Amino acid sequence: MKEPTENQIDNKAFTEECHTILTAVSDALYVIGGKWKLMIIIAMARGNKRFTEIQKQVTGISARVLSSELKDLELNGFIVKKVENGYPVSIEYELLPYSQTLEELVGAMTRWGIQHREKVKAEMGSEKSKKQ
Repeated sequence: MKEPTENQIDNKAFTEECHTILTAVSDALYVIGGKWKLMIIIAMARGNKRFTEIQKQVTGISARVLSSELKDLELNGFIVKKVENGYPVSIEYELLPYSQTLEELVGAMTRWGIQHREKVKAEMGSEKSKKQ
């Protein structure tokens, strides 16, 4: 059998590192991926606790989808549903401390989103001026 060359060893380490990164990103996207989950968390972090408040803030989300996403967020330890018996029954959602682990991610996505929007606007503006 051949002895592995240094290049083969480097490739194996690179492949293992790539696999580790891809698995971690896949896990993160599984938990917070999709169009709505982070938007719901952001709306809740700004003080929206009731279902209708969240739905008003997260423009375009249907009640059915919001209900499903809230259940997923609860299962993954980001929020808790609090039900107060009485008439009428009062239901509020509260962020758990674990949701704060997303602050850095949300901040980075916010900065990138602003930067990207500005880039697209600038490119569209320069294309319009070229056509004139």
